[in-house]
Amino acid sequence: MKVLVTEKIAETGLEKLRAAGFEVDVFLNLSHQELLEKIPSYDALIVRSGTKVTAEVIERADNLKIIGRAGIGVDNIDTEAATKKGIIVANAPKSNIVSAAEHTIALMLALARNIPQANASLKSCRWERSKFEGVEINGKTLGILGFGRVGFLVAQRALGLGMHVIAYDPYVPRERFEQAGIERKEKLEDVLKEADFLSLHLPKTKETMDILGDREFEMMKDGVRIINTARGGLFKEETLIKYLKNGKVAAAAIDVFEEEPCTQSPLFEFENVIVTPHLGASTFEAQDKAGVMIAEQVIAGLKGGFVSTAVNIPSIPPEVLESVRPYLSLGENLGKFFSFLLPEQPSAISIEYAGEISSLETKPVTLAILKGIFEGVVEEPVTYVNALHLAKDRGIEIRESKTSSSSEYLNLITLKVPRTKISVSGTVLGKDNKPRIVRIYDYDVDLVPSKYMLVIHNLDRPGMIGDLGTLLGSKNINIASMQFGREKPGGDAISILALDSPIDTSVLRDIEGINGVSKAIFVQL
Repeated sequence: MKVLVTEKIAETGLEKLRAAGFEVDVFLNLSHQELLEKIPSYDALIVRSGTKVTAEVIERADNLKIIGRAGIGVDNIDTEAATKKGIIVANAPKSNIVSAAEHTIALMLALARNIPQANASLKSCRWERSKFEGVEINGKTLGILGFGRVGFLVAQRALGLGMHVIAYDPYVPRERFEQAGIERKEKLEDVLKEADFLSLHLPKTKETMDILGDREFEMMKDGVRIINTARGGLFKEETLIKYLKNGKVAAAAIDVFEEEPCTQSPLFEFENVIVTPHLGASTFEAQDKAGVMIAEQVIAGLKGGFVSTAVNIPSIPPEVLESVRPYLSLGENLGKFFSFLLPEQPSAISIEYAGEISSLETKPVTLAILKGIFEGVVEEPVTYVNALHLAKDRGIEIRESKTSSSSEYLNLITLKVPRTKISVSGTVLGKDNKPRIVRIYDYDVDLVPSKYMLVIHNLDRPGMIGDLGTLLGSKNINIASMQFGREKPGGDAISILALDSPIDTSVLRDIEGINGVSKAIFVQL
């Protein structure tokens, strides 16, 4: 078999491929047309971020079985086209985590001591010692948003430097914080209000885009220093500039940009802003690890082994896929809905199949559920291939059970957090197998999954519906449908509203200010 490598990877990775018996051709800096001409004769393709593996390339790839990305992101690969053609797409997600963490620490120290500015000044033949007075980081509070692999390593290193470390990540169990000696904050705002240095380690998702807006910047301590080595787009450039100008933000270090390569930006004009060209993974060691890891994945893919970092849908036998197809959409929607009900990452999740579905091969449905749960809350792309691996990696036990009887429905799927009231159940109804959510927190409902929904915990009291409708109407938010469930008249109840548009946190706070409302959750499927 033949492997085509179009960008530089570590020689150790190339040696692994050759030792496995593959013919390896390295052609760097191929044009798109040259790639189109070469790809038909290769069984595997290894790229970094510079090679665009388009649908046209994949269409020409008559023998291609796997595409390996020596790094994390796969934005330069048309994964959907690859999946349709049965080609595995794999990455190397753990290859650069140490390098990214160390770059974060380097930027934080550079911010504290004005190192780049002082270096530039002295090289311009100016001795401006008093101008570059810095601050110690010992005893300062480092706030970390996103406590995944990189955030965890940054925290460990900051503790060694004598910092007090606090972090926010509702999808990481408390035990992981406690093991690391890190103070876990329940709310994003709690970190913003206390941090002297703020380091971002969030994935780029719909939920995290522009997560730091005016409201969040206003909450920060005066003189906060911000480091972003995660993803561009977590805050708008103009928002950061506004708070740099008014002094709220003392300094910032930016390694990532919304559009890359970025060679022009208003941020470049600020002396108290340090910028680097996405150097988080740019170390010899990270490149070596990436090359070795992706070589191992390609070898597994070509030899029929398990590709643990695959990011697209695995091959499912046609007969199995056909039998469970109606439940895949239901499972993914239930998983997404369920994820919004979780106040923190659970240690276990129960998946119960009842009725006719219990006699089927439910593994694809379980993967669809996990895909829905993890989308938007983890750093890497979530697919049917890596969903179960992500659960195991985060210490979440998945418990499946089946029963042939279902008291009310022919088929029922229920997701639960053991020993809590958090649960959601769904079924498919009608000849078109339309997904329906039929139970939430043990309240019976009949809900068609909608893109935007509100889940409200409230007392069953006269006027509650009117108060909710009036408030949302005053915000110009249209209600598409409403569902209610209650334990007993005048007791605890739940209200589920399908909306025509999204809402922000300020509206949620206003809803929670209504008499009898204890909690409001915005759900976006």
